[in-house]
Amino acid sequence: MVGFEEEQAEAEALERLQDLGLSKYESQTLINLIQLGTGTAKDISRINGVPRTRVYESAERLHELGFVDIQHTTPRKFTVTSEETIIRMLNVKRENTVTELAECLKEIGPAQPQREQFGVWTVTGREAVSSRVEEFIADADEQIVYMTVDELLTDQQLNRLQAAAERGIDIYVAGISEEVQERIQESAPEAELFETLWEWEETSAGSLLITDEETALVSALVDDTSTAEEIEETAIWGAGDRNSLVVVLRAIFTWRLNRDQPS
Repeated sequence: MVGFEEEQAEAEALERLQDLGLSKYESQTLINLIQLGTGTAKDISRINGVPRTRVYESAERLHELGFVDIQHTTPRKFTVTSEETIIRMLNVKRENTVTELAECLKEIGPAQPQREQFGVWTVTGREAVSSRVEEFIADADEQIVYMTVDELLTDQQLNRLQAAAERGIDIYVAGISEEVQERIQESAPEAELFETLWEWEETSAGSLLITDEETALVSALVDDTSTAEEIEETAIWGAGDRNSLVVVLRAIFTWRLNRDQPS
């Protein structure tokens, strides 16, 4: 009798294989064959009722992908390659797909979003917000003003800040914990600290970023209603000299930066 944990693992494996581009029948045939090791189409279909014709079609496709070997006996027998080979081949397939997609997107048009002069854009999800932060830091030419909290500062952001410092960009950090300040200054020793009007880490705020006084992003940490434990991040951003979000934040932080400069 199949245990509950094994059933869960099989269901998740079935879903992940489909995420990686296999059809439902191909995924199920592969899982069945992994359980058998070697078997005929009849053996494979007997496990959970996959139609035998579908087994043949799926096994042929899996053979083309390098996941299954075929013995041309009567009836034909199928054997699965090693799990290591399957994972390696799936990785190659995924990487090739991503590479091909990247080439297609380059042909379609520029990947950078249009920088609107008016209005703000919203972005939701911690990874999505972090990616936008990384993008703006990488595109900075003159100045970066950055505030964030411990849990949102990623190694990739630190790498981008380090690269910006090496390009000679002026970097200012403020309103964050000593731990974040230390991590940033380890990556970018040239970064300057300045005081803000509020204690950033004591609010539900997430990150604030201004680059070149013409791009601004502000995020907040909010409860995710889909789970009782997860804290989600959502942000708004705008760009352009006359963008309302940029104008307001630029006025506030330019004043603070100028105020903290020695006379």
